[in-house]
Order: sequence, then structure tokens, then C-alpha cells
Amino acid sequence: MNVHSRVANGRINAQALNQVFLDARTHNGWQDRPVSDDLLREAVDITKMAPTSANTSPLRIVFVRSQAAKERLRAALAPANVEKTIAAPVTAILGYDLKFYEHLPRLFPHADARAWFAGREAFANDMAYKNGTLQAAYFILALRSLGLDTGPMTGFDPTQIDAEFFAGESIRSNILVNIGDGDPAKLFPRSPRFSFDEIARIV
Repeated sequence: MNVHSRVANGRINAQALNQVFLDARTHNGWQDRPVSDDLLREAVDITKMAPTSANTSPLRIVFVRSQAAKERLRAALAPANVEKTIAAPVTAILGYDLKFYEHLPRLFPHADARAWFAGREAFANDMAYKNGTLQAAYFILALRSLGLDTGPMTGFDPTQIDAEFFAGESIRSNILVNIGDGDPAKLFPRSPRFSFDEIARIV
């Protein structure tokens, strides 16, 4: 099938592609506008519908909004990430649940999927990390789809984050995402990207 024939079958329009992918940027500065709980809930509800292996759904999120919570986050941040994170209306701590398989009797009821992972720690941890990261990407796209800007980061100390926000839980931090209305004046020039042939081959 010629891929261009898909246009009539529901290809999203250019405006949507630009908003979610082509014109979207990683923001480093933020306008002083709040992000509502309703938008955060909607982003989560969109994210959870995208696929994960055996519906494992290991993503767990803590939304850090209050100044007190931001101060708890501060010490774990790389120096270059402090100012923009404290200034962001909301910062999402995206983690993954190492015990995701305990929920599989409900999430994947047509097979004994829990037995695939219970007692196989390395396999389960790898599955949690991979699918949690996949869901983190979905979450960023969901936020962009709702008209919000994002600033994903991995520059932080996960041990400190886990101790501060996930103590006593089976959740490990993965990615931080600042959320709000970005300040275009603080954007860096867009960095280069690989060409198709440098990324991919068709065999």
C-alpha cells in the first residue's frame, strides 16, 4: 500500500503533527501560568491507553507543584536543572513499579501473566524499565497534544528522588518532566537530527 493513501483513512493533519512532533521543543523557561489538575488528569488518562507489553502499565507519577515539594526535589537536581525546575508550574516525577506484575490478574486477566514475572527479578525489572520509559514518551506526547509544553530531564540523582518521594515503595524514578507554558525567548536553537539513512534501513 502506498503510505500516502492513508491520508483519507485518518492521518492526522499538519497542525497536529507540528504541535506534537515537528515544531514542539524542549523548554527551559516558563511563563507564570498555572497548569490545572484537570489537564494533568487528562494527560494521564490519554497516556494509559497507549500499549505496553501484556498491558503491564508500570508508569507511576508524582506531580510536584507546591513550593515545599519543589524544595524536596531541589537537592537531587543537577545544577543546570535547578532554576528551570523550581520555576516550572509543575514537575512530574515519572517512575516505574518493579512490582507491576502484582496487578496483572486485573490488567491482563486472560492469562496467568503474573507467573511470567514473579520470582524472576532481573526479567521483571527490565520489563518495568522498558515499558515505564515507553509510557514516559507517551506522556510527553499526551501533554503536547493538550497544548502544554514540556521539559524532560534525566539530570538528577535517582537515589535521592526515590528516598524522598518513593520511600518504602517498589517504584524507581526514571525521568523528570517540567510542565507548563514555555517561554519561547528562552529556547535554544534547535539541534541537528540524523537523516533517515543514518537511523534506519528497510530490509
